Amino acid sequence: MQLVVARIGRAHGIKGEVTVEVRTDEPELRLAPGAVLATEPAGAGPLTIETGRVHSGRLLLRFEGVRDRTAAEALRNTLLIAEVDPAELPEDPEEFYDHQLMDLDVVLADGTEIGRITEITHLPSQDLFIVERPDGSEVMIPFVEEIVAEIDLEAQRAVITPPPGLVDESQAVIDSSRDEDCEADDDGDEAPGAGKDA
Repeated sequence: MQLVVARIGRAHGIKGEVTVEVRTDEPELRLAPGAVLATEPAGAGPLTIETGRVHSGRLLLRFEGVRDRTAAEALRNTLLIAEVDPAELPEDPEEFYDHQLMDLDVVLADGTEIGRITEITHLPSQDLFIVERPDGSEVMIPFVEEIVAEIDLEAQRAVITPPPGLVDESQAVIDSSRDEDCEADDDGDEAPGAGKDA
């Protein structure tokens, strides 16, 4: 099974190093020197990692055969793809590979069905589940401990405890300052800007 483990960013320096956006919980395993990675687009690879180091909080990689800034810049936005045994599990029981989470049913603690995970988006601050609702609409669920209470791979479900408004917009808490603005406009006309998205 192939998994995207990183995306190449801009060139760093003049000796062929690149910054990478890490998309794996195990960069020390997937992005170690000697690792051979497929690429998307396929024509850019395969790439063999020659060196890796952390600089100012960013992972920098250099690939065999990439010796200057021009060659490094040509790789920008290329996805790095590792071949992973589908039976392989992360060392930490609280971590999961994307393929383990895809298609899980998403339910509330009381069993109410929300939908199923169709995509996982990796952001710098957190990961997001893209959940398709039964009516075809989508909702984004942050993959954080406060919201995702349980991942049960045997039952093929994720149990969530979302804050009001995350799943059902009708339960959203209304910003009181907007209510006060409307009350202040006592001539009965709609307050300027009311009803429009900011």
